[in-house]
Parts: sequence; structure tokens; C-alpha cells
Amino acid sequence: MTQFPLKTILIDDEPLALSRLRRLLEKHNDVFTIVSEAKNGAEGLVEIDKHSPDIIFLDIEMPLLNGFEMLAKLTKMPLVIFSTAYDQYAIRAFEENSVDYLLKPVENDRLIKTIEKIRNITKAGANNLATVNPYSENLLRLLEEMKPKREIFSLSVKSGDRILLIPLTEITHFEAEEKYVFLNTLDGQKYLLNYTLTSLEEKLPKQYLRISRAGIVNSHHIKEIQKHFNSKYVIIMRDRKASQLTSGSTYGEAIRHLLDN
Repeated sequence: MTQFPLKTILIDDEPLALSRLRRLLEKHNDVFTIVSEAKNGAEGLVEIDKHSPDIIFLDIEMPLLNGFEMLAKLTKMPLVIFSTAYDQYAIRAFEENSVDYLLKPVENDRLIKTIEKIRNITKAGANNLATVNPYSENLLRLLEEMKPKREIFSLSVKSGDRILLIPLTEITHFEAEEKYVFLNTLDGQKYLLNYTLTSLEEKLPKQYLRISRAGIVNSHHIKEIQKHFNSKYVIIMRDRKASQLTSGSTYGEAIRHLLDN
């Protein structure tokens, strides 16, 4: 079972807020034992690595590394309680992702509710907080959703001694063949890529649609879609070769959604 009091680190760049939170937590020394404090995300990383806390109280807007940036660099996620003056829209997102938060100035009544939530987590009977709390996975998912996606306009491929930049607008589809992934263009060219289909799926804009374990298509260059058997579809592209790709049976819903638009 999790051992109380929990090793706790406070991370906040505001001295008054840090002092107030410390005083409140010290009233609940049966639950928390403060092992360290940090005034920014960079210091927070050092202290977390040094002490391996069970729980951290974390501000969001801080110099050097903000709270989100710091969390994204952690290899092991403690229980995270946000102590923040962040806007209501972000706080709703934390709630929906089962991440607890304390609005500044932190009040003891609200802290008691957080303590109740922590105690409920530990009732699951696992050996430590990390194995029973649902926060870590949900928090990482939230961080990924909030991370700004870098817009790309081309992919680089090697052709002999040259590196070519292929505009996304000219790419019709990607296909995996055994261990290799190939990029296909409107003019019928085919290039070997140093990406997996999964990594491409994460990078590409939304008009690119995963249709099978072995294929991604640019929906802007689909010429025709034909029904196949076992909930599959044959997709014919607008490239010079009129390439035909067969969807996987588990990808039918995504294609039907495309047909409805």
C-alpha cells in the first residue's frame, strides 16, 4: 500500500503563493511531507529526479520551463496537482482528464477535497500511487493534445546523391511493403521514406487518412471509392498509374465518414 505521508514537492515561481501552499499542506502533515521546493520548471526537474516524489503541486506559468514543458520532460510521472490561476477553459480540460487543480489563492476547504481524492486513489490497493492513479496517462494525453502541432508542407526523400523535397500537395498515398514505407506522387513516382506509417500519421495534416495497416491516402487525390467484401473498400487514386489500394476491414468507419462529407 502507499505509505503516508506522501513525499511532496512544491513548484511555483511566486514566493507568496509558495509560502501559502506550504503553510496549508503543513496542516495536513499526516498526508504530505514536503521534501523540496522549486521556483521554476527547470529546478523542478532537478528536484523530482533527486527525490522521486509521490506527488507534486505545480504552477503552470513559470520562467525557463513552464509546468507543461516540465511535465513533458519527465520519464516517470508522479501524481500532479495543479496550483494555478489559469483560465476556466483550461481548468475544464484538467477536470475532464481527471487531473486535479487548486485555484489560487488556495483555500483549505478545496485542499481537503483534493486530499479526499488522493485517499480514494490509494484505496485501489496497489503498491504505489503510480500504478493506481489514472492521472498519469490522462495527463500525458492532455499534454499531447495541448502541444502545438508544427505544420509541414513537404517531405524529404533521397534520390541518388540528391535530397528532394516533395510537396504534400503532390503526394497521393503512402504504402508499407514489408519493412519499408514508400511515398507515391501524382506523376507516378515512388520514393523510399525513413518514416513509419504511424509517425507519418502523427505528422500529416487531416486530409491524409489511414485506410489500413499498410496504407495512408491523401483524400484530396481520391478519384473513386468502390465497396469491397468484409467491410473493405477499394480506393482508386488520381495519380498517373491510377493506383488502387484496399482498405482494412477495421478502417471502414473512417472511410464511410469520408463518404458522408
